Amino acid sequence: MADVTTPIDCQALDEVVTFTSELIRIDTTNKGGGDCQERPAAEYAAERLAGAGLEPTLLERTPGRTNVVARIEGTDPSADALLVHGHLDVVPAEPVDWAVHPFSGEIRDGVVWGRGAVDMKNMDAMILAVVRAWARAGIRPRRDIVIAYTADEEASAVDGSGFLADHHPGLFEGCTEGISESGAFSFHAGPGMTLYPIGAGERGTAWLKLTAHGTAGHGSKINRANAVTRLAAAITRIGEYEWPLRLTPTVRAALAELARLHGIDVDVEADGFDADALIAKLGRAAALVEPTVRNSANPTMLEAGYKLNVIPGHATAYVDGRMVPGGEDEFKDTLDRLTGPDVDWEFHHREVALQSPLDSPAYTKMRAAVELFDPDGHVVPYCTPGGTDAKQFSRLGITGYGFSPLKLPVGFDYAAMFHGVDERVPVEALHFGVKVLDHYLRSA
Repeated sequence: MADVTTPIDCQALDEVVTFTSELIRIDTTNKGGGDCQERPAAEYAAERLAGAGLEPTLLERTPGRTNVVARIEGTDPSADALLVHGHLDVVPAEPVDWAVHPFSGEIRDGVVWGRGAVDMKNMDAMILAVVRAWARAGIRPRRDIVIAYTADEEASAVDGSGFLADHHPGLFEGCTEGISESGAFSFHAGPGMTLYPIGAGERGTAWLKLTAHGTAGHGSKINRANAVTRLAAAITRIGEYEWPLRLTPTVRAALAELARLHGIDVDVEADGFDADALIAKLGRAAALVEPTVRNSANPTMLEAGYKLNVIPGHATAYVDGRMVPGGEDEFKDTLDRLTGPDVDWEFHHREVALQSPLDSPAYTKMRAAVELFDPDGHVVPYCTPGGTDAKQFSRLGITGYGFSPLKLPVGFDYAAMFHGVDERVPVEALHFGVKVLDHYLRSA
């Protein structure tokens, strides 16, 4: 086994850029209707893993919705295994809205452009570049490392990580922790303050379907049992509701660290601690914690009626709900109250909230890897507002962390890249990511 301080080779730095660009060119748009085809990207990844001497397995629940799993044997058979996973699908992109075609993978002025550049074909490429560099240098990690490329993360994950966890758990035997997207990216909180949030929690997914019932009738007549009106009233109550504070250990730790870095004297464990007041003093850094101190529910879709002059007997809406760890009972009770007696609600898609320990060797080593390559950076805990495949892999007892390292320039809005227009990633950020990922995986 090579020394953990051995630098990664220059070929890996070139390959991570090439792989990111080429993966972007493979259109794996997931509109949520089941018509996504991840197989070309899966075959691309599998071919490069095989080129590194691994034996990747391709698995499908639905034809074309392909997942890839491969295992690297470590030098210590008694050590627990580590899961490293990334999804292959991306959200839709309208070319007319972009400065560069979203599936061109164009490299311009030191930046790789395209859908998936940060979510998350960059990390997919980093994994490939590291594994191939190890093969060239004869490096083996201490722990077994299981690599998984998944389908369907941008929808329900039923064809991806959910399928793998439920039907192929043996492929992940021995895995105790996993790393994936949404963490270890640089966040410029102000002059001289670069933060690196490492994901140690996720809010739970609560996508809801609301159905209002009423009396159908002619549009010209007064109707006090109008399903559309009842639905509109319910989603207005939901959209305007102010959810109470619910601080998890991860978020409380993040607030404590951010307060320290900003020179704010506050005890986050004290009775009467005012989190909102602290957040208001954090400036740009508030964005890292503000979305995760409460449950949330945002109406997103409406369906009602079939003719302008006919009052329908029912109307439907969809709501994107998110639950903080430990907040599910409150969420359900609140929805019962806000929807009222004339509107039914159900979970359209539901996944658990996650919380990972901050005192674990895994988190400590992630922090060390980031700080080695950016000694002026400050690692802080982070709870992801949304969700990742870590939710599904948690069914196997795998503790998930967000760790897809990038060092980004000042002014680069990382959060806006997710599902946004003109998604892109700097070449230098990819180089940093490969170095940090390589070091962490060898030290893990």
